[in-house]
Amino acid sequence: MMKLARLLPSRSQLSEKLLYGKAADVKDASQLYAFTSRAGISNARENSAAKGYIADRIFAPYSVYKGKAALSVTPVLPTFTKLDSGTLVVDRRGVMMMKFLPAIGERKYDNEKRQMFALSPTEVGSMISLGPKDSCEFFHDPSMLSSNAGQVRKSLTIKAHADGTGYLISLNVVNNILKTKEFFTVPVTTAEFAVMKTACSFALPHILGWDRLTNHPSREPRRTVGLPSKVDPQFLDLEWDK
Repeated sequence: MMKLARLLPSRSQLSEKLLYGKAADVKDASQLYAFTSRAGISNARENSAAKGYIADRIFAPYSVYKGKAALSVTPVLPTFTKLDSGTLVVDRRGVMMMKFLPAIGERKYDNEKRQMFALSPTEVGSMISLGPKDSCEFFHDPSMLSSNAGQVRKSLTIKAHADGTGYLISLNVVNNILKTKEFFTVPVTTAEFAVMKTACSFALPHILGWDRLTNHPSREPRRTVGLPSKVDPQFLDLEWDK
């Protein structure tokens, strides 16, 4: 164990670099995965449970690293409010959060210039229903239905390759106020997209909050940060806040 510790940086150092650092290295991510696998998930659960935040601090995205950009997908659970009658109702809906990072060098990505796109449950349904030759496109605008509509907007496109070998996932962000345009493209293989679809299918009942309905009807809800989607405009702020 001491020999392994000398060879690899600590998990806390790697986690801070990947989550909060200015640049994330794919090699660091691989080392973190390997070290965590060797140490055992049970130990991580015990440490988190002892601190009282096992459900709130788990970070397990599915990530794809390509030459021009990286893409990660992770579920964000809904939050709940308890009424005076004791009934729990959804306060903020869950989403599947997609994070895009631009490449700044070989196997290095800039976390400071990340862009987020929150898929609503309906948008998740559109994605997982795509066939090998299908495409879809989603538009988000934080000021839709207001006089500032169109000033800042995001569009996500998922387009199948003509030869059926995968998909091209593109995010276009236009800010007419700051006069900026950002464009990310991440090609994914058929296998990578299959993982995304399967993971999203598994997570869908959870971002709807139905897992609480079927598994834990009487438990107090965990206060998890809910994030925005196109369907619920009042929850758009965190998607647009870096």
